[in-house]
Amino acid sequence: MRRTHPRVRGGYGPRYASLAVGLFLFALAIVLILESRLGLSPWDVLNQGLSKHTLLSFGMANVAVGVAVLLLAWSLGGRPGVGTVANAVLVGSFIQALTSIGAVAELAHQGLSIRIALLALGIWLIGPASAFYIGADLGAGPRDTLMLVGARRTGLRLGIVRGSLELAALAAGIVLGGTFGLGTVLFALLVGPAVESSFALLARSPLAVPVADYAPFVIAE
Repeated sequence: MRRTHPRVRGGYGPRYASLAVGLFLFALAIVLILESRLGLSPWDVLNQGLSKHTLLSFGMANVAVGVAVLLLAWSLGGRPGVGTVANAVLVGSFIQALTSIGAVAELAHQGLSIRIALLALGIWLIGPASAFYIGADLGAGPRDTLMLVGARRTGLRLGIVRGSLELAALAAGIVLGGTFGLGTVLFALLVGPAVESSFALLARSPLAVPVADYAPFVIAE
């Protein structure tokens, strides 16, 4: 059996704390990318494209894609858990709370250089956010579950699998007529390395359960 992510040490207390911190950072990353106004995420390009060709609204297309991806990951051996539900509930709640702050809403009206910095920070922040919430080992969201099971089944580096999934979603979204920007392309290309490097840092930190002979992102058990 192969594990594709490090695990935060300790009992349920530290692991639930890691889950909450990670999901908050994840929401913050999404808000920063959103406020940069430099393009939708690849999966949102797909959601937008689907909404143009079906009776689904953008929001319902998001739900439908999430369920379909989760079922695919589940069929391949991915296991949903508490973290899967928390991802669905808490990320949206955190985003709502953050975007209700006036100073955060004003970020979208800043100059291009500041918005590029917001985009870069948001993409980078996806890495540690994913490491903390997935490292809690309580389950992951649909796309992250597919990423993990894909890496486990193929033996490929996590960053390659994540990047491939993002590019596939982007390509499908473009074919369906979804709109994208510079930020979309940068997200698809850079989020994989951001997540992979953050997993490595967490695995080698005192916060994680030590694993002998740790190989990047595919851990033999």
